[in-house]
Amino acid sequence: MFVTDLLKGKRILVTGGGSGLGKTMAARYLALGADLVICGRREEVLTETVAEFEAEHPGRASWQACDIRDAAAVEAMMDAVWQDGPLDVLVNNAAGNFIAKSESLSPRALDAVLNIVLHGTGYVTLACGKRWIAEGRPEARPASVLSIVTTYAWTGSPYVVPSAMAKAGVLAMTRSLAAEWGRHGIRLNAIAPGPFPTEGAWQRLVPNPEIEAKWKDRIPLGRFGEHPELANLAAFLVSDQAGFINGEVVTIDGGEWLKGAGEFSLMEHLSEEDWAAMRGR
Repeated sequence: MFVTDLLKGKRILVTGGGSGLGKTMAARYLALGADLVICGRREEVLTETVAEFEAEHPGRASWQACDIRDAAAVEAMMDAVWQDGPLDVLVNNAAGNFIAKSESLSPRALDAVLNIVLHGTGYVTLACGKRWIAEGRPEARPASVLSIVTTYAWTGSPYVVPSAMAKAGVLAMTRSLAAEWGRHGIRLNAIAPGPFPTEGAWQRLVPNPEIEAKWKDRIPLGRFGEHPELANLAAFLVSDQAGFINGEVVTIDGGEWLKGAGEFSLMEHLSEEDWAAMRGR
């Protein structure tokens, strides 16, 4: 459904772009004509990923090692990125999460998530925004920020309270800055994914096959998300084709959160005999 030059002329930074969903989105952006910068903490991962990208798209991908929890490091990265020209798009993908009973959380455990997801995302977004505003975005070349949140940013969720706190903050930032920065030609939107299995993170969040099966059973479509599905949505939202979408969060979860919110969703476990008895009553 996408033309091959949909993102031609756009320069995109993807945080946490060396692996997982960040890498998938980054590859899709390159395939659609964008120039790409990825950042992360692990230099080895970044170099390997960019080498893969360069094999197919020579001269259009680069990397910056950066711990986005460090505001000074973020500023230094942005200075380095801007030396080669301004960005057009920021994708806030870097994150951290783990399952825990909330009463067991230490301040350090809380900060481990908040510092990446909330503070780090805020540092990178403000660093881009102030540069875009200072340089003035021409009407023909607007800027865009896309942040990856989650459906429990608005519902909340037990056992991932630091992540829920952080993602809710990122969603609030998205909506607030969409209203504040729109006049500067800057759009801000978010994607709220459901379960998209990734190497590493999936093992930390899904402790056993039984939980995985029950999780899949909660999704009306009966399956987990596939990476290209998220990447295609992420490509559309940063493209000029979505130029009037601002301050929005788009859910891509197969209907999971709606089913979970439904008061009587558990009735799917009734047998035909149970339903017959219900009718009889």
